[in-house]
Amino acid sequence: MTRLIILFSLCCAVQLMNAQETWSLETCVKYAWENNLTVQQAQLSTRNAELTMKQSQFNRLPSVNGSASAGYQFGRTIDPTTNSFNNTRIGFNSYGINAGVILFDGNRINSEVQQSRYDLQATKLDNENTRQTVALNTATFYLNILLSEEQLANAQTQLSLSNQQLARTARLVEVGQLAPNARLDLEAQVARNEQLIIEAQNAVDIGYLSLKQLLQIDPSKDLVLEKPDANIEDQALVRTFSLEEVYRAALQSQPGVAAAQARLESSKVGEKVAKSGNLPTLSIFGNLNTSYSSLARDFNNPNRDNAVQVPNDPIPVEIDGTTFDVVFFNTQGITYPNISYGDQLNENFGQSAGLSLSVPIYNNHRNSINRERARLNVISAELTARQTTDQLKTDVQSAITQFRASRNAYLAAQRSQNAAEAAYNDAQRRFDVGAINTFEFNNAVDNFDVARRELTRAKYQLLFNLKVVEFYMGQPL
Repeated sequence: MTRLIILFSLCCAVQLMNAQETWSLETCVKYAWENNLTVQQAQLSTRNAELTMKQSQFNRLPSVNGSASAGYQFGRTIDPTTNSFNNTRIGFNSYGINAGVILFDGNRINSEVQQSRYDLQATKLDNENTRQTVALNTATFYLNILLSEEQLANAQTQLSLSNQQLARTARLVEVGQLAPNARLDLEAQVARNEQLIIEAQNAVDIGYLSLKQLLQIDPSKDLVLEKPDANIEDQALVRTFSLEEVYRAALQSQPGVAAAQARLESSKVGEKVAKSGNLPTLSIFGNLNTSYSSLARDFNNPNRDNAVQVPNDPIPVEIDGTTFDVVFFNTQGITYPNISYGDQLNENFGQSAGLSLSVPIYNNHRNSINRERARLNVISAELTARQTTDQLKTDVQSAITQFRASRNAYLAAQRSQNAAEAAYNDAQRRFDVGAINTFEFNNAVDNFDVARRELTRAKYQLLFNLKVVEFYMGQPL
C-alpha cells in the first residue's frame, strides 16, 4: 500500500509538471513567430512576391502553346475538299503548335524583373518588421505578467503581515491593553489587502490571456512564465542615450526604413516600365498545323471499275448549211478512295515562321496616363520613405524620453519606499507599545504598501523602456 501511494504521488507530480509548462521570453517569441497569424500572413506575402519575381524572369523565355479541335458539321456547310457549299455531314479534326518569343519590348521585361526584385526585398523587410513587432508585443505582455505576479506576491505578503498584526492586536485586546475597537481598523485593513489580492490576480489572469491570444494558444492551457533576474543594474541608472546615437543605429537596424527605401527604388523602376509602353515591340513567331476531314478523297487515284459513258442530249450544230446532232458523253461511276487519317495529317502538315512588329500609335491616352501614374507613385514613395524616417526619429526620441522619465520615477519610488518603510517600522514599534492608535498605524501600512507597489511598477516600466531603446539600437530582446 505504501508503494502504491508513493507511485500514485509521483504520477500526480509528473502530470502536474506536464500540465504547467515553464516558458521563457525566448520560447514565447519563437512560438509567436511560428504560430502568430500576422507573421504567417507576412510570410505568405513574401512567398507571393517570390513568385511574382520568378514570373517576371520567366517572361524572357519563349512561349509555346498547343491546340487541338474535333467536331462534326451538318447542314449547309463548306466542303473542305472542294471549298464549295453542300448540305452534308463532315467530321473534322485539327492540331496546331504555336511558339513565340519577344526580341525587343522597350526593355520592359528587364525593368519588370528589376522592379519585382525590389518588391521582394521590401516584402522580406516587412516580414522582418512584423516579426520584430510581434516580438516586442510578446515582451510587453511578458513583462506585464511578471509585474502583475510580483504585485500579487506583494499583496499576499502584506495580507500575511496584516493578519499577524490583527492576531497580535486581538491578544492585546483580550488582556485589556487595547480598546476593543482597535481590532475594527485592522479587520478593515485585512479586507483591503484581500481586495488588492483579487485585483492583482485578475491582472495576472488578463495578462496570461492576452499573451496566449498573441501566441495563438488555447486559453485553457496552463502556462507558467520563467522569472528572469529583474534587478535594476547600477549601469542602467547612470546610462545615457543621445538622440543621434540611437537614431543612427535605428536607421541601420530597423527593417521598416529599408523597406520604404526599397519601395522607392521599385517605383522609380516602375517609371521605366511605363515609358516602355511608347516603344515598339518586336517578336518572332512560328506555327505548326495539320488537319483531317471525313470528306477528303484521293483525286489522283480514281477507281474506274464501275465507270460508264452516259450520252447527253444531242445538240444541233449547223455546218455549211447542213445540220448535225452533236452528242457529248459523261463518264459516271468513277469513285475516289478515302485518304487515311495518318495520310491526311501528313499531307496537310504546314509550317510558318516570321517576325511581328507592333508600333504604338494611339491607345486612348493609356500610355501617357500610365507614365503620369508611375510618376505619382514615385512621389508617393518618396513621401512614405520620408515619413518613415521622420516617424522613426520621433519614436526614438519618445523612447529615450520615456526611459529617462521612468529612470527618474524609479529613483523617486526607491526613495519613497525607503521613507515609507522607515515610517512603517517606526509605526509598528509605537503601535506595539500603544503610542499610536490603529488609524495612524494603518495609514503607515497603506503608505508602505502603496510605495512598494509603485516601486515594483516603476522597476518594470524602467526595464521595458530600457529594452525599447536597446531594441532601436539593434540589440535583441
